[in-house]
Amino acid sequence: MADPSSYRPKPGQIPDSPGVYKFRDEHRRVIYVGKAKNLRQRLANYFQDLAGLHPRTRTMVTTAASVEWTVVSTEVEALQLEYSWIKEYDPRFNVKYRDDKSYPYLAVTLNEEFPRVQVMRGAKRKGVRYFGPYGHAWAIRETVDLMLRVFPVRTCSAGVFKNAERTGRPCLLGYIGKCSAPCVGRVTPEEHRDLAEDFCDFMAGRTGTYIRRLEKDMMQAAEEMEYERAARLRDDAEALRRAMEKSAVVLADATDADLIAVAEDELEAAVQIFHVRGGRVRGQRGWVTDKVEAVDTAGLVEHALQQLYGEESGDSVPKEVLVPALPEDPEAVSQWLADRRGSQVSLRIPQRGDKKDLMITVQRNAQQALGLHKTKRASDLTTRSRALEEIAEALGLDTAPLRVECFDISHLQGDDVVASMVVFEDGLARKSEYRRFQIKGFEGQDDVRSMHEVIGRRFKRYLQEKERTGEWEETPAPTGPVPAPASAAPEADGEPAAAVAAAPLREDSREETREEIREESREDDGRPKRFAYPPQLVVVDGGQPQVAAAKRALDELGIDDIAVCGLAKRLEEVWLPDDDDPVVLPRSSEGLYLLQRIRDEAHRFAITYQRAKRAKRIRSSPLDDVPGLGETRKQALIKHFGSVKKLRQATIDEICEVPGIGRRTAESVAAAFVEAAPAAPAVNTATGEIIEEDDGGSRT
Repeated sequence: MADPSSYRPKPGQIPDSPGVYKFRDEHRRVIYVGKAKNLRQRLANYFQDLAGLHPRTRTMVTTAASVEWTVVSTEVEALQLEYSWIKEYDPRFNVKYRDDKSYPYLAVTLNEEFPRVQVMRGAKRKGVRYFGPYGHAWAIRETVDLMLRVFPVRTCSAGVFKNAERTGRPCLLGYIGKCSAPCVGRVTPEEHRDLAEDFCDFMAGRTGTYIRRLEKDMMQAAEEMEYERAARLRDDAEALRRAMEKSAVVLADATDADLIAVAEDELEAAVQIFHVRGGRVRGQRGWVTDKVEAVDTAGLVEHALQQLYGEESGDSVPKEVLVPALPEDPEAVSQWLADRRGSQVSLRIPQRGDKKDLMITVQRNAQQALGLHKTKRASDLTTRSRALEEIAEALGLDTAPLRVECFDISHLQGDDVVASMVVFEDGLARKSEYRRFQIKGFEGQDDVRSMHEVIGRRFKRYLQEKERTGEWEETPAPTGPVPAPASAAPEADGEPAAAVAAAPLREDSREETREEIREESREDDGRPKRFAYPPQLVVVDGGQPQVAAAKRALDELGIDDIAVCGLAKRLEEVWLPDDDDPVVLPRSSEGLYLLQRIRDEAHRFAITYQRAKRAKRIRSSPLDDVPGLGETRKQALIKHFGSVKKLRQATIDEICEVPGIGRRTAESVAAAFVEAAPAAPAVNTATGEIIEEDDGGSRT
């Protein structure tokens, strides 16, 4: 526990202008990001008597080891930089909302030549128009099924579309009139795009135009005695009305607005958002969060606005945002929202009328969501705490192991030997810090040697990082301003530093060398780094031999402050180094259950990687070993000759006829097939037939 006075900036060193500040821990990891109109006044609040601080604030300042700040010119810039840093550094003491589920959206892929209507989840893509979110995917499909009568837009996948193009026959929807069948040329790309844009206009709330147009066409068809066409138009108009009825009118003035409500207690908060477009509720979302910082309702609203609109632009930001409490600086937040939308955005608290009534409904939903969340998760916090305490007591640790790393070895009869490292913090999986390794110190099957190698490599990297950042020196952690914001972080080896930090690890000799170069060339900027933070406990999947190997690896590196244990599958016994007898936890123990979950997750991660490597090896061909031969030229060779078998029989001159293949490459291709040629033809022992190679290069 650090004393805040040890890193408190000198009087007068902090400017009194707007800015964003970062607290870092002893490992230089950013643990909190905040903004202020006046940096001097705001930071002074953190360095008062600890007894006067909020308990969560007190925990933060005693965990921190230094503070830095960046001065900006306006409060809007401070808001944007704070959001960017929270997104980038993922500080543990900042409020971070997490969706209580993955919401489906109705998406129209306007970035394709023939736009497609489909259900999408996850991160939004550029050039795709989204509507929703919806509570259930089936609600989207029901709506789309009704609207395809009027707007027969393509809904098929790329594979189905290409197959229809190749055969000249549309799918079933094309035959029954629910697709305009652009795959077979029934409509031009321009006509199909017009249909997709009309579909988007209707979903955006401009509904009256299309229904009136259908009714007018229906009346005209009836006057001309085209009764079948009139009946079809009547049914189309009715289908659109049924689609509209699925979202009730809540605001009579066709308002476009988002309504945000917050329900909170001392420990947690729930946020509910209703998306109203054209006066109708088009979608609903909900978030929950642990209140890890001292924050009031206004602060929760500001964080919610940042997360909701931080990646949005244009019409995705509505004209009006209704909230239960205004942020600390509503003008700056309104300007930030207006910059993202490109026009004025009204941020206010509804006072009367339909909007206030609807806000009450949203608030009621937030209260119900918080209550439901607590019935599901309230016990989880105490359960996780009890599990960590039981583990600490059973293993004789001084404190609960807040960070646990577990290692597992996986192979198939000694081939494709790999290892996994999974990380749990506060009893929850930290998947962004999972790592995987290839065993390269020896050949064959030896779980004990493999475990020794992996533990040694992981903590050798930790010591290198510790030495590089200067943690072994006795000098105090630096304080003071940072000259540039995080957006100016340097690039390493052609990749942004943030992308390098977040990318999963593939441990082979070339990648390890590249990774060392990246680590050395990167500044110490507080982003989550590979192997930068030590665990309090290392768990290995195995018994006494594996535990001894892990302990030996740590001893060889001079590390004596990290506990080690192993969990054997046979009897679920916990083994400690240098102990002849295992620690047996009760079957009902929450600590044992947590260790089992961590061990099983490491096993899952390892076997997934091992299967992927095996599948890649099975799909390999001699062409993979030809230097300078990429995937495009491989495909060109196969397409030219028709099969790997015919390519193997080709001469160098024939290979040179392929566009893009020079003589040197042709000689390398021929040499690769000579080296890979079998000593004798394979024979099916059951039938006596010689096994030939098919067009894909596999034996049949």
